[in-house]
Amino acid sequence: MNKIDRRSALAIGLAAASAGMMKPAAAQTTGYKDTTPWPGVVVRAYDGETPSLIPGFKTVSMRDVIMQPGSKTMGPPMMNAMICHIPEGELRIEQEGKTFTAKKNFVWTCNKETKEQAYNDGNVVAIMRITDLKA
Repeated sequence: MNKIDRRSALAIGLAAASAGMMKPAAAQTTGYKDTTPWPGVVVRAYDGETPSLIPGFKTVSMRDVIMQPGSKTMGPPMMNAMICHIPEGELRIEQEGKTFTAKKNFVWTCNKETKEQAYNDGNVVAIMRITDLKA
């Protein structure tokens, strides 16, 4: 292993210090619309739809359901097929009479007209990211 002299150590230290002082990237402030359909629940719909390569679906779009601790959705039937993913937190999901826990990085699907209700029983914010598959 090579020895590091004082000059190299100083250069490495200054590089590390300046990297730590760099300004983080700004959060996205445009390109989405937030709605609050239920208490403690924000649905963030991102702008734009993309053509789909999946047979039977013309476009795909994305939205996040951001749920505060203690909040729940009302369980309306799904308007289209979708893929759901939990990037943060944990939710209890009741889907078509079955209950399961969706922990961080869990993924599942819903078909059009599926009845599903989500509950945040935890003490941290949970996010359900939805990819809508639109016919």
